[in-house]
Amino acid sequence: MNMVEGKRVNVVVTNGIIMALYLALTILVTPVASGAIQFRISESLNHLVVFNRKYLWGIFGGVVVYNAIFGMGWLDVVFGGGQTLLALSLTAILQNVVKNTKVRLALNVVFFSASMFLIALMLNLTAQWPFWPTYGWTALSEAIIMTVSAPIMYYLNQRLHFAKQI
Repeated sequence: MNMVEGKRVNVVVTNGIIMALYLALTILVTPVASGAIQFRISESLNHLVVFNRKYLWGIFGGVVVYNAIFGMGWLDVVFGGGQTLLALSLTAILQNVVKNTKVRLALNVVFFSASMFLIALMLNLTAQWPFWPTYGWTALSEAIIMTVSAPIMYYLNQRLHFAKQI
C-alpha cells in the first residue's frame, strides 16, 4: 500500500470511528435525542469539522444512520441529514477563509442552530407541530449543546490535535 492509499484508509477508518461514536452517544440519550427539544451530546462532534473538514462524513453518516434506525422515517433521514450536511459544509468552506479557530467554533454554533429550521419543518410535516415554536425549541436546544461543547472541543484539540489526526 502506498502513502496515498494509506492516508485514504486512515480517513475512512477515522470517519467510521466518528460515526460509531456519534451513534453511541446519541443512543445513550435516546429519550431526549429527537423531537422539538433535542439534547444530543453527540452534536458536540460537529465541532470536529472546525479543525478538519475531512471529519464531515463520519458525523453526517452518524446522523443519517441514527435517524434511519431511530428517527421518524425517511423524512427524518432527509431533513436531519440535510440539516447536518448544510451546517457542516458551511463550516468546512470557512476553514481556509476564517483562520481564527474560536471564530469558526462560534460560526459553527450559529450554522447548526439556524439550520434547525429544517428539523422544525420536518416535524411540522410529519407530526403537525407548529413551525415557529418548534423551530425556537430545536434551535435553542442545539445552541445550548453546541455552545457548551465548543470550549470543550477547543481544549481537546489543544491536547489531541484533531487537524493532524487524518
